Amino acid sequence: MYTSLKTLFVLIIVMVISSCNDKETLPKPNGQLALDFPKGEYISLSNVNCPFSFEVNEYARVLAKSDCSMKIEYTGMDATVYLNYRPVQQNLRQLLIDGQKLSYEHNQKADIIADFPFVNKLNNTYGMMYEIEGDAASNAQFYVTDSVKHFITASLYFNTQPNYDSILPAVDYVKGDMVKLMETLEWKE
Repeated sequence: MYTSLKTLFVLIIVMVISSCNDKETLPKPNGQLALDFPKGEYISLSNVNCPFSFEVNEYARVLAKSDCSMKIEYTGMDATVYLNYRPVQQNLRQLLIDGQKLSYEHNQKADIIADFPFVNKLNNTYGMMYEIEGDAASNAQFYVTDSVKHFITASLYFNTQPNYDSILPAVDYVKGDMVKLMETLEWKE
């Protein structure tokens, strides 16, 4: 018994001595998400056989279809902008309704849907940009038209479960590219 007590006493002394140090124990600092996206360098996308041209971020990969619909992929973010072209054939009203309806279909999951009118008289482009806040499937959409011949819609989607707080930096980056697309859009006559 005396040996057991002696061993226990020595063990307690070793633990007390080893736990004593001059360093103060601090909690870990909060981590910050470090997303580093490349600065946007834009190139003209005019070599496609479509009735329009625009500038696109060279970081993105553009896949065009024969009907002038396109996928603009951001592989590093797992994001895609789906761009659809439709000719105006006395159906402008229906195209406008469809363009607005697409954005407001996300109303159930969205916290806020903000719409921003877009007018560029120099390039004869008019439209609306929608910013959708919340856990909606798409967080940015727009439509642009010349009101006579051409109509384009675009929607941003991520290949992940919507979690707005997590994807917000990527949404802001791609949304900036979508605004640049709208600003540089020109119709080929």
